[in-house]
Amino acid sequence: MRLLNVQTLTLEEYFGASIPRYAILSHCWGAEEVTFQDVKAVPWQASNCERLGARKITLSSEQAKKDGLSYIWIDTCCIDKTSSAELSEAINSMYSWYENATVCYAFLEDVDHMESSSKAIERDRKFEQSRWFTRGWTLQELIAPGDVQFYDRYWNFQGDKTELCDLLSKITKISEGVLIDPSRRHASSVARKMSWAAGRQTTRIEDIAYSLLGIFNVNMPLLYGEGEKAFIRLQEEILKETDDQSLLAWGISTGKTSNVKSPSDFSQSANVVSYPSPFGSQPYSMTNKGLQIELPLWSDSEAGSRRKIAMLNCHFENDFSSSLGVCL
Repeated sequence: MRLLNVQTLTLEEYFGASIPRYAILSHCWGAEEVTFQDVKAVPWQASNCERLGARKITLSSEQAKKDGLSYIWIDTCCIDKTSSAELSEAINSMYSWYENATVCYAFLEDVDHMESSSKAIERDRKFEQSRWFTRGWTLQELIAPGDVQFYDRYWNFQGDKTELCDLLSKITKISEGVLIDPSRRHASSVARKMSWAAGRQTTRIEDIAYSLLGIFNVNMPLLYGEGEKAFIRLQEEILKETDDQSLLAWGISTGKTSNVKSPSDFSQSANVVSYPSPFGSQPYSMTNKGLQIELPLWSDSEAGSRRKIAMLNCHFENDFSSSLGVCL
């Protein structure tokens, strides 16, 4: 893991147990970010750098100093993105890097500072409208760290994840329990976790899948250029790790039956929960014809209907009288 020394603004590399305590930055990429190559250039000082991204490095590094930390990890400059091997390792490790950080600084540079309590409604509205809540990568950056501190464009402290938990839950549709204790995400259904990413965007199509690796605790190689196939591969990796059939509970309320292409197809699945099948669960696998799975069938009782529904081991939360299924 490569870290930025906040005193010298030079990069240092650490492995395993030798990794020191560090802060980590969560932000939206913008124009003129400072890259790994910029920081490696000698001499380099953020104060002398004309790139717009230098400001966030200065602000977050100074905050780390105040918090008694000597190192910070910033994705723009701590990864050599010219190396595909290093980029793949970093993305597969990123959730754990955020999870293990002492503190995460979430920089919302499109949010103005609002001090007066009488303007709380306006503050919440501006907070909710921040671009930070629309990006794919910031989902894991919100969930994984135990301590997330939010700063506005002028680096004024706006509150931490615990203090803002209710507002964050309303904005993201992630339960307060998961926000406070990220390990609780394991108890959430696959469909529910997918719904958290619905509507979020990434610059590269593939990144909408790659940004979810840590959320689902899976790993896979990166193949930029594969487009929507990345999300198909993500689903295949999830299938290898779980019997949760809510992965097939997409297109709710839309009637969509074609292949799911992104988390947005799970936008109505936030209240889907899974349960152990009373019929038992047979192993399933991907074949050259698609997914091979054994599911109980239910015949539509409407007169003259020949529709069959494959029943899934999931239902809507607090609705124990019915189950979800896939129309065949």
